[in-house]
Amino acid sequence: MLAMDYRGPYRVRLSEKPMPKILHPRDAIVRVTRSCICGSDLHLYHGMVPDTRVGMTFGHEFCGIVEEIGPEVQNLKVGDHVLVPFNIACGHCHFCKQGLFGNCHESNAQATAVGGIFGYSHTAGGYDGGQAEYVRVPYADVGPTVIPDWMDPDDAVLLTDVVPTGYQAAEMGGIQKGDTVAIFGAGPVGLMAARAAWLFGAGRVIVFDHVDYRLEFARTFGPAEVYNFKEVDDVVVFMKKTTDGLGADVVIDAVGGDAKGNFLQTLFGAKLKLEAGNAIALHWAINSVKKGGIVSIVGVYGPTGNMVPMGNVVNKGITIRANQASVKRLLPRLIEHVRAGHINPKAMITHRVPLEDVADAYHIFAAKLDNCIKPVLVPNGGR
Repeated sequence: MLAMDYRGPYRVRLSEKPMPKILHPRDAIVRVTRSCICGSDLHLYHGMVPDTRVGMTFGHEFCGIVEEIGPEVQNLKVGDHVLVPFNIACGHCHFCKQGLFGNCHESNAQATAVGGIFGYSHTAGGYDGGQAEYVRVPYADVGPTVIPDWMDPDDAVLLTDVVPTGYQAAEMGGIQKGDTVAIFGAGPVGLMAARAAWLFGAGRVIVFDHVDYRLEFARTFGPAEVYNFKEVDDVVVFMKKTTDGLGADVVIDAVGGDAKGNFLQTLFGAKLKLEAGNAIALHWAINSVKKGGIVSIVGVYGPTGNMVPMGNVVNKGITIRANQASVKRLLPRLIEHVRAGHINPKAMITHRVPLEDVADAYHIFAAKLDNCIKPVLVPNGGR
């Protein structure tokens, strides 16, 4: 089969790889119909996540047709078109029973934090992902969800990560009616967090980024007030001034370690990799939220240290909430939101790219060319 092949930072290509096989009675083999490139994949592409090994296939956002199932898989049948959550979750461990499917203790038993994730380095279990023609799906009796007949597959593929991650970012913010919500990052997750903030009752939504076309997209998709942080003298001072000196009620970090906007953070985190990425968005979040406010973090940072102003967290009485989205827990309500027209995930898709052109797709997305918001890879020549 054809699959994306990681060859080192900034180097990906399409390669011929062996077909995946059933390795466990709870496995399924899925023929991929759509697979996204996620902003989190760019952390891997840029060499920001430890133990990302040459030869790995990325891709944690995909849907496809079930081609084969193991003998213990009861809730799927061959021919089902399914969306596959990015979390690989066993469904019965201590954390899965709490609905913390992103922290499954069985799918990534060597780790003390995150559970298994498709195509996301060996720190997340070393599973190959869905930027391929076929993929092995462990615990197929837990995560994969049959796509409703009425749902567009372009909507379905975004329910595997982007939509639930943005939604959970807003949920973790504990947004109350009338709250001011500030979001750092106008990528797909930040866009969905902005949209979801209104569903939770926000009275004002503000989005920061440094790419003008992304800000314009956020202005209409959110809808949100948008600001280019490069055109603001001091983001924190600006936020205080626009909130009567208090700060935002809720701030969401939807950027993570690939943030821009501070030379020293870029040098230590992105260039020298002495930190788990550039943490400037997290600094802005902590310093621009009000006293007693909530900072919600869904941006990805590598599992190493960061210079974070913890003194400000303590002295301001801030609550910090963060996690990988528990997709399975959120899917029922998100499917209903799509059906009701409250969210329109496929509106974020700007590029449909044949799998064969995966290297070009990564370059376009990473370099923010051609007004790219969200690229979707389609096997078999883009059909």
